Amino acid sequence: MKCSNNKNSVAGIGDIADRCCTGQSGCDWDGTLRNVVTEPIYVQKVYDAVLFNLQGLKTAPDTVFEPNLGCGTNIIRIADIRCRKFFNPDNINDDCNLKINPNTQLSGGQFVKKEDGCDYKVIGPDGTLSEKLVFADTQFCDEEELGTPVFGTQNIEITGCVEVEIDLVVSPCNSTNESIITLTAVVEIAPKCNPLVLTNFFEICVPSVQDTAFLPRFTEFCNLSCIVRLATNSIQRDFTLDPRTGELSINLIISLCVSCEKKIVVPVQLCVLSTGFVQLSPEQAALCPTFPRLFPRQIDENSVGGAGGGCRPRSTSLDD
Repeated sequence: MKCSNNKNSVAGIGDIADRCCTGQSGCDWDGTLRNVVTEPIYVQKVYDAVLFNLQGLKTAPDTVFEPNLGCGTNIIRIADIRCRKFFNPDNINDDCNLKINPNTQLSGGQFVKKEDGCDYKVIGPDGTLSEKLVFADTQFCDEEELGTPVFGTQNIEITGCVEVEIDLVVSPCNSTNESIITLTAVVEIAPKCNPLVLTNFFEICVPSVQDTAFLPRFTEFCNLSCIVRLATNSIQRDFTLDPRTGELSINLIISLCVSCEKKIVVPVQLCVLSTGFVQLSPEQAALCPTFPRLFPRQIDENSVGGAGGGCRPRSTSLDD
């Protein structure tokens, strides 16, 4: 067996110098319409949606960064300072994980509840119990063939921590050689027992709750980014360096930028144009002559790859 001299060539991995990657959807189209057919899918339709951008501030005085600077180190300038959400993949319930908990109350409608008084939730497109059933008196607007407005109060609770990184241009004492070092710190935004709360109000449109087999559903999701800066934008005022230990503490202001979207969704059936099922190419050399399928074959004779002539259940009625 011969060994490759190319250190960057690893089967299934690619160039080890590549720090990022691109995805493969498995959807290829030759640009023509000869293989395009209609396919029915059972999905959720967005009936109405609203988007909000909210802002919050967190002061973090005397934030200690690690590691400590060496004794006699001179800080020349700040090369970069950045902030990102803290998340511990080993414990999703870690109190330090930055969490956004939207809490919404409705006026003019209500969330359907269970016998214990808790909101009844159903599975959303994210695969979790993220949707609530909504009930409202839609009779008046149903007669007008319009939706019914529902008003809401939104309280967004933010807890957990963020990670702050700062790149400093430094030089040793009695030297002009400059280098860049990176220091990090974990800053708590708010504890679980006392969250940071952002509030706003909204109006959203609800379809009929009578002329449908399904009650409309309410879902909301948020995302957060953070921007960090020095409290007074001055190294002399915001930096405190212990000459004995080299410990650096910095006064910071963290801006929290929150985007929240709320939707009213209803289950629907759609006819979409399709070029067929996704077919991915395996990335490893095959030792087996054949492999099992992951999805069943399409038996609709009008679809791409359809077998045709397949069995079709016969509808029955009382008259038969």
